[in-house]
Amino acid sequence: MKKINILLSLIIVLTSCSGNSQNKLKRYDVKSAIIQYNITTSGKTFGSTIKGAGTESLYFKDWGAVELTEEQSTQTTVTKIFGKGKTQTTSTHIIKKLDNGESYHADFDKKVIYLTRDLGMDMMKQSNTDAGEAGKSMLESMGGEKIGNEDFMGYNCEVWSVPGGKQWMYKGTVLKLEMTMLGITTVKEATSAKFNVSVPAENFKLPDFPIQKMDGYMDNDEYNDELEEMDDKMDKIQNLSFEEWKEMATKNDEEMKAMSDEELRQTYDMIQKMIKMKRGN
Repeated sequence: MKKINILLSLIIVLTSCSGNSQNKLKRYDVKSAIIQYNITTSGKTFGSTIKGAGTESLYFKDWGAVELTEEQSTQTTVTKIFGKGKTQTTSTHIIKKLDNGESYHADFDKKVIYLTRDLGMDMMKQSNTDAGEAGKSMLESMGGEKIGNEDFMGYNCEVWSVPGGKQWMYKGTVLKLEMTMLGITTVKEATSAKFNVSVPAENFKLPDFPIQKMDGYMDNDEYNDELEEMDDKMDKIQNLSFEEWKEMATKNDEEMKAMSDEELRQTYDMIQKMIKMKRGN
């Protein structure tokens, strides 16, 4: 699993505009924010009636390099079978934190925090892509379309039509969302929003649960070391013939040894192409 992560990291480095692991990560077009939301769900699906309500808190600083979201909600499902109704109520409590590529997910049922890397954040960290443009490109790739601008809570928001609904965005942050999927409508609306404010450190604290690192996890220092080492090796790799690269790649790697010559050639060609793209050739 770690090998997969390293290969993904290599792709990130090679396709990066600068290849500089010290690029400033910018996920939003505002430096910091404290936003509170109300969330409601309602509808019918597969013979069941669903109704739910909850709240969400969003805190971020350093343009989104550090972010914490906390959601608490309840949902009631009423199912009728042969004329008899069955009611089930579930509660959800979720905390997620992103910290410069490290991703924490607090499971309140199991009382544990899962730690892994956030590939999307790592990809942004390795590129010079503008946060707003990256977000719009992602929405468009999902079939989204900007349909206008509207004022919401005193902020001039871009309104986007997306498959199943609409969302109102201000400087990369979602202030309102309406989605209908499989007969269930979810409405998420900000009740308060403060931007470019000082966010207290306590808002980024995780619960006192043990941390479980997922397979292949690398902390930020290990990850940056991997990127720097790969960047240093690019010149050497670029000058290797396929046979020279194949000998090096399969020397002490059982997985690579198991690959066919065709698979190895495809991998070699992909790496060479990405190096040329990075060098601007």
